[in-house]
Amino acid sequence: MSAIWLKRAGWTGAALVVVAGIFWLAWPAPVGADLAAVMRGPMEVTADDDGKTRVRHIYTVSAPIGGKVLRISHPLGTQGSSLHVGDQVTANETVVALMQPTPPSFLDVRSHDQLEAEVIAADASIQQQEAEVRRLEAALSFARTEFQRAQALVRTQTISTQAFDRAKFEVASNEAALASARAQQDFRRNMRASLAARLIDPANAAAPKDPACCVRVLAPASGRVLKIIQDSEAVVVPGAPLVDIGDPGDLEVVADLLSTDAVQLKVGAPVRIDGWGGPAVRGKVVRVDPAGFLKVSALGIEEQRVRVTIDFADPPEIWSSLGHDYRVIVHAMIWSSDDVLTVPVSALFRKGEDWAIFAVENGLARSTLVKIGHRNNRLAEVLSGVAPETQVILHPSDRIRDDIKIVSRVTR
Repeated sequence: MSAIWLKRAGWTGAALVVVAGIFWLAWPAPVGADLAAVMRGPMEVTADDDGKTRVRHIYTVSAPIGGKVLRISHPLGTQGSSLHVGDQVTANETVVALMQPTPPSFLDVRSHDQLEAEVIAADASIQQQEAEVRRLEAALSFARTEFQRAQALVRTQTISTQAFDRAKFEVASNEAALASARAQQDFRRNMRASLAARLIDPANAAAPKDPACCVRVLAPASGRVLKIIQDSEAVVVPGAPLVDIGDPGDLEVVADLLSTDAVQLKVGAPVRIDGWGGPAVRGKVVRVDPAGFLKVSALGIEEQRVRVTIDFADPPEIWSSLGHDYRVIVHAMIWSSDDVLTVPVSALFRKGEDWAIFAVENGLARSTLVKIGHRNNRLAEVLSGVAPETQVILHPSDRIRDDIKIVSRVTR
């Protein structure tokens, strides 16, 4: 009898071990998660984006006339020095460019033959006019001789008054005709010279050697050369940009912010400027443009942007190594507080129309609705729904649900 009971007890113990093993395998294992605490502390909301520095006042020197501008990086006339980017210039003293007359243009065969024919015709016209001048000179000489005879006869009263007046008229008439003919002769000679000038071959047209013949373009303001737009020798039209001049010590920062961020900025808002290779620099917003513009992002997304201008608040010694068109990162202050209840943004998820978090209570996960205020890319302001020091789950996965046991990855 005792053997039977011992046998039954052995089977019962084995069955209990099997059932316990099944329960142990079926019991849900704790889920590892990253945890963080809801804390009170300072928080700020900023509009962050790339920006660039620029000289506040840039003077673009343009060609005052059409002509050939000489190479700017070569010695300029009698100045004896080259002009390069970064060189110091003085207003109304430094020569930034020299301009010469435009060389003559090439002629096609038809135009060249036509001009040659016009020159030959002009030579014939000049010869014709020279003959006319000689004829009028002879007529005037004869008229003057007749007038002298009339003057001798009028003293002896052997000529009528009408004949005397006619002789006098002939002299005056021939003098006027001769003056007109000589003027016409000069006109035809000048026309011939104009046609001959149009036949000048550009290859044979020498550049003027006298610097006085050239136009000296002076710097309109003192500063440094920021950019040489037209460095090589070239023929330019009036108004063509040549050189940019400005003062690198007078910098400002411009950033194209999203319009949704720009509407929250106020003039005078503090700005933190970093990402330029030096220490963070303080600045302030001085202007938010009233008009936006469309800009396509690197991902091909169309965005409405607004240009924001920022002045440096720190002394120049801190940012003196910055120059024109340098890249920076701006953080323009939209809102800030020294003491708010915050939760990491990575702990938030949507539950219907509300925000929620997974709080850890006694080692178990509990979904909790919260009311959120301001947010930045790291923290969110908690208005209600959770108490300080509460542990919350970061980046909750689909394995996280209510009443599941949680173990921190740090302590596991």
